[in-house]
Amino acid sequence: MTVITRFAPSPTGYLHVGGARTALFSYLFARANNGQFILRIEDTDRERSTDESVQAIFEGMAWLGLENDGEVYFQTKRFPQYQEKVQQLLDENKAYYCTCSKERLDEIREAQMKAGGKPRYDGKCRDLNLSDSDDAVVRFRNPQDGEVTFDDYVRGVITTSNQELDDLIIARPDGTPTYNFTVVIDDIDMNISHVIRGDDHINNTPRQINIYQALGADLPKFAHLPMILGDDGARLSKRHGAVGVMEYAKDGYLPEAVLNYLVRLGWSHEDKELFTKEEMIELFDLKKVNKAPSAFNTSKLNWINQQYIQQADSSRLADLLKTRLDVLGVIVPDSINLVQVVDMFKSRAVTINEMADSALFLFDDIKQYDEKAVKKVFKQSAVLPFETLINKMSAVEDWADANLHGLIEDTVNELEVGFGKVGQPLRVALTGQSSGPANDEIMQVLGKQESINRTQNALNFLMEKLSNQRN
Repeated sequence: MTVITRFAPSPTGYLHVGGARTALFSYLFARANNGQFILRIEDTDRERSTDESVQAIFEGMAWLGLENDGEVYFQTKRFPQYQEKVQQLLDENKAYYCTCSKERLDEIREAQMKAGGKPRYDGKCRDLNLSDSDDAVVRFRNPQDGEVTFDDYVRGVITTSNQELDDLIIARPDGTPTYNFTVVIDDIDMNISHVIRGDDHINNTPRQINIYQALGADLPKFAHLPMILGDDGARLSKRHGAVGVMEYAKDGYLPEAVLNYLVRLGWSHEDKELFTKEEMIELFDLKKVNKAPSAFNTSKLNWINQQYIQQADSSRLADLLKTRLDVLGVIVPDSINLVQVVDMFKSRAVTINEMADSALFLFDDIKQYDEKAVKKVFKQSAVLPFETLINKMSAVEDWADANLHGLIEDTVNELEVGFGKVGQPLRVALTGQSSGPANDEIMQVLGKQESINRTQNALNFLMEKLSNQRN
């Protein structure tokens, strides 16, 4: 049997984290079994479906690297197929027209709920042999006895009595088909072998199985993935932070890190944490998906992203950093090599955005110094270190090959002071702050003239401060 899976989102918003996890598991199962992965856009909800949402789905899938096989299917282009199958069920007396009003349906549901029962259609029109009319829907004639049983990859054997299922609507009065019907026709026509989706669809499965059987079609295998929860145990939503895939791109995460994090939401392989895409394909097993809901942990995602940043090619990260700096409106001087900037920060940055924020001091003049740092290190004792450093920097001929750490050490030894008496004032001069990367790394990135200028500016600031104190 050829394995064919599908991801079938509705284009009513962004690509959600939960949808992306479903897409990933469907993709991995297909690739692990040398099968096909189909992308299908379920856009029959014309009021809520938008072209912008379709593009957001495409963008998110492309960013994650989840490439589909063959064409992308749109349900709105398949109405003739649905109408043909509706008519087939009507002709075979496996469906019927129903003219019950919304008011009547609301009344019977309310009465059923008051009586402690499950709200469901009571079958009034089931045997009336009604004809089509402007207000008629088409209902599927669900079996009234027996059970529906299927063996779910994640949940195991699930059995539902047909008496719990009512005759669901498969076509509205205007002829448009409903979700539970279209998804079955699509999966039959596309030869879907395995339906992998969220467990919010699990109650639809018995209904859909009955439609498969009414059409004489083979059943696919089912796998219902557990929901994703926020850190507080509630269903993941916007109040937990970013939930759209492309929000993570904008926030400076790497796609391979997000993919790695998503695969660990409900699936594991021994105690391994980091997986390449190739390793995911090789090791993925649907039967190892956990039944329990998964909790989204941003701290864990950050750790994974940091690991991938540390391993990533610096040139690629430099391009991402440049994109982020452009968003911030930062102009990068021609003298600054962004690959060097990346190398300076990649061991400590959690995201590209964080890297950009940490590097901002490199791209513009220091407008002000941190007050606490000024109070602590901009003292009379810093004047001679600044002057000595400026002289030694000015004497360097080849800045790129210079031992700048040695230059700082020579200043310390020459003045016979502790390293902090030289290094701390210099860091504040170069960055405006008391913390940051190593001074020699900063100086290498800034270049000779900018390093001298910043040190001289700090000395001028210090001299003015000392003069004001004396007066």
